[in-house]
Amino acid sequence: MTSPILSTDQTPAAPRKRGRLKVFLGMSPGVGKTYEMLRAARRRKAEGEDVVVGVVETHGRKETMSLLRGLEVMARRPIAYRERTLLEFDIDAAIARRPDLLLVDEYAHSNAPGSRHPKRWQDVEEILDAGIDVWTTLNVQHLESLSDVVLRITGVRQRESVPDSALSRADDIEVVDITPEELRKRLAEGKVYVPETARLASDNFFKVENLTALRELALRRAAQTVDDQLTARLREQGAAGPWA
Repeated sequence: MTSPILSTDQTPAAPRKRGRLKVFLGMSPGVGKTYEMLRAARRRKAEGEDVVVGVVETHGRKETMSLLRGLEVMARRPIAYRERTLLEFDIDAAIARRPDLLLVDEYAHSNAPGSRHPKRWQDVEEILDAGIDVWTTLNVQHLESLSDVVLRITGVRQRESVPDSALSRADDIEVVDITPEELRKRLAEGKVYVPETARLASDNFFKVENLTALRELALRRAAQTVDDQLTARLREQGAAGPWA
């Protein structure tokens, strides 16, 4: 974190307040986390807030892409890797731009080798420490502590993960919730993956029983995080009760 900046009269500036983190949490890809984040961001912009898109992954979904119109979208930073050029979120540009609210999609994303941090959630921590509010998205299967549980449910080991402590530090969690049947309908309509991928997904990861279990995990984990935060606050305030 940078040192407090001195003004012209050499009076130390007040320590910079840490930004607030909001996580849009869902049971799986396709529930509409990025869509809901962008809709809410557009409302904030209409209310006069300075809102900037640091990075958003539309995955070619037209509904999501349409919500980017009218929002400032930052250019990504090119990183050379194995004779290829990969594009990643530009932390330095985001801190220099200093919006009221920055959107950083896909909290569990693994950055390209050569990036400042291995993981995007670490990028978010640096942005928060710079005093900028951040909104991000996360699928429950990417929580570190649930890795083995998700493997048992789906038969798939997730390659990317976020430590539970990162979610615990969120100031706000919004569960983007639809029924398994609604999600499978979206899948069949091509709103999640291209048709061939959608058919494979529907028969495997996106089985109704898998989605039902993942949905329960998402709702339970969000409630647990909020409850843990409330208990911690009550302890700090010295309130009497079973948490003392």
